Formats: sequence, C-alpha cells, structure tokens
Amino acid sequence: MSPRALVIGGSLGGLLAANTLKTIGWRVDVFERSPHALDSRGGGIVLQPDVLHAFHFAGIRPAGALGVASRDRIYLDRAGDVVRRDHQPQTQTSWNMLHGTMRRALPDACIHPGETLERIEQAGGQVRAVFASGRVETGDLLIGADGARSTVRSLMLPDVAPHYSGYVAWRGLVPEGELDAASRAVLDGVFAFQHDEGEQMLLEYLVPGEDGSTAPGQRRWNWVWYRKVPQDGLPALLTDRTGRTHTFSLPPGALPDARAAVLRADARELLAPQFNALVQKTKEPFVQAILDLAVPRMVFGRVLLLGDAAFVPRPHTAGGAAKAAANALALAQALQRTDQPIEARLKDWEGLQLRAGRNLVDWGRRMGDGIMGVRRAAGYTGSPAGTPDL
Repeated sequence: MSPRALVIGGSLGGLLAANTLKTIGWRVDVFERSPHALDSRGGGIVLQPDVLHAFHFAGIRPAGALGVASRDRIYLDRAGDVVRRDHQPQTQTSWNMLHGTMRRALPDACIHPGETLERIEQAGGQVRAVFASGRVETGDLLIGADGARSTVRSLMLPDVAPHYSGYVAWRGLVPEGELDAASRAVLDGVFAFQHDEGEQMLLEYLVPGEDGSTAPGQRRWNWVWYRKVPQDGLPALLTDRTGRTHTFSLPPGALPDARAAVLRADARELLAPQFNALVQKTKEPFVQAILDLAVPRMVFGRVLLLGDAAFVPRPHTAGGAAKAAANALALAQALQRTDQPIEARLKDWEGLQLRAGRNLVDWGRRMGDGIMGVRRAAGYTGSPAGTPDL
C-alpha cells in the first residue's frame, strides 16, 4: 500500500504539501481545525516562481491567469504626486486564488474540516494523530502546516513562539469599479508605494476578484498599510467587536466600528489621496501583527514542520507562500528518492530548508526594521537580486 501523510492545516502550506505528495503516489489527508471553508483573509500575494514550480510539479493546471500583471513601481508623496517610477514587471495574485486552485486539485474525501489536533504519538516508523473529536489517524508522516499558531510546533518545540516586530499591517480589498476614476488613472497597472521614513509605508496593487477573475473591472485593489504599534498596545488593537482578544490578527468583519473610524481618520490625514480613497472604500479592513519566527529544527522522527509553522518571514520579502511552496516541493522530491531510508532523506531536506528559512527571516527582519525605523541593522543593503522589496 502507498505511504500515507497526515497534513495538519488546510491553508496554503497544507494544500501545497498535499498536492505535491499526491503527485509522487502518497495518500494524503488534510486536517483543518476550522469547521468552515477558509476565507481570503490573507488578501494579496506577490506570485513567485517557487509557487509556479510547485504547481507544475503537482500537475496543477489553472483554468486561466493566476494573477494580475503590473508594469511599473511608482512612489507617491503625501500630495499624491508620482515622485519616482521604476519599470519592474511582476504578477500579483490572491490568497483565495491560490487556495481555490489547489483545493480543486484534491478530492473532497481527503479534506477533513473541524479537526483540532491534541497530541502526537510515534512508534515503529508510524505516527498517530489524536484529535479533540476522538478521531485517531495513523500515517507514515505527519506534516505540521498549521501556520504561525501551529499546534504541531507547540507539541514538538513548546518553548518556541513567534516574536512581535513592533508594527502591524492594516489591510483591505476594494472591488475595482468602486474606486474613483482619478485614483484609478494613477494606480492602474502599477505597484504603488507611499513611504514616510521610519514611520509608515503603504503599498497597493491589483489582485484577482473574489471569484478569481482577472478581467478588467472584475478585479480588486489590495492595499497594505504598515504602522508602528507598541507591544503594550497590541491587545487593545486585536480585540474584536465582541470583546475577544485575538493573538496575531483580526479577520475581516471583526474590527470594532470605533477602531475603523480612527483608521479612516488617520488615512485622511496621513495618506496620499489615492490611498486614502482606498481606505475609505474598504468595507471590512483587517489587521495583522508582523511577526518573526525561526525554529531550530523542522524534523522530529516522522513529524515535520512546513511553511509558517517553521518560519514566519516579514511580508516585505514577499516570501511566505514561496517558502511554503519550496518546502513542499523539496519534500516531495526528497521522498521520491529510494536510495536512502526515509529518515536520512528527511534529514537532508531539513538541512537545506533550515538554512533557507533562517536566511529569509533574517533578511525580512533587517529590511522591515530599516523601513519602519524600529531598528536599523548594520550591514543592511536591501533586497537580494530578483526578489521584490515590499
């Protein structure tokens, strides 16, 4: 019988792992703690080659374009004037576009929502997952792809947790046709920035519509506004309209009206008119704390960590989804080999992924601290060649 992988987490990292392992003949089952279909709270994503390589390996053939192309990067001042323009073509996609494409490539029977992992047991080259529902599953490998709040990581590395960077990302999505014509004329077809040195940065780009459409008029404006928030101010910021305080983020629809009003007032005062228009038009802005996380290990017998469960790079690297894709593709390629026992192949995989993950997190920390004026590290020189500097 084919080997079986238990994938914990049904977001991008989990579906990347499931699709690549299915391609090499493994049986895969994905267990997601949310009982509901995951939504697009992640917003926009810069489409990186690592994601495309994983899709190609897994035989995933999107029905149409995976994203929206931009030609130039422009930089606006507070008055809304373009003060710099660089020709840097790239493609932007969205969380729901990638997630939906990968989800459709998997059979419904292998997706199990509403399952919360409680403990892991290993013996004789097998791993058992015990869930809060009483369900028990056994496989040859258990993959923790359950994000920054990873249960798998907390079981394997209880003393390792994400570290808050000192600033947050406010985010929003606006249907393309709802923005005024003057703002559209400036922002259409570009990746736009406003940066006030050491204080804030806002960026904007077009992404596919909620239904995945990339047709003009059917897309969405995605914006991200980075702002400093002290550690002791984070609990209040992450308290939702019901009074519940979240750990890392508030999803769309959870922001209290009073807090949304403050955000919009700040936008009127601080942002270029085009960016202010986006914030005002956003019905459900959401916020995410910017985190750093790097694990010392990724493999624990037949249990491993993948994607944000292992490394959380800052979004300026545009590397979150790409890192998960690289982890998943390299894992499938390592497991394809038959020249060594599986433990040796996992050890080789771990060494390469640890090095890449640490480098990405370190680079993101230097870049973000420099941009936001939190702490400018000595020796920071900018982005590695070919990687978007967000």
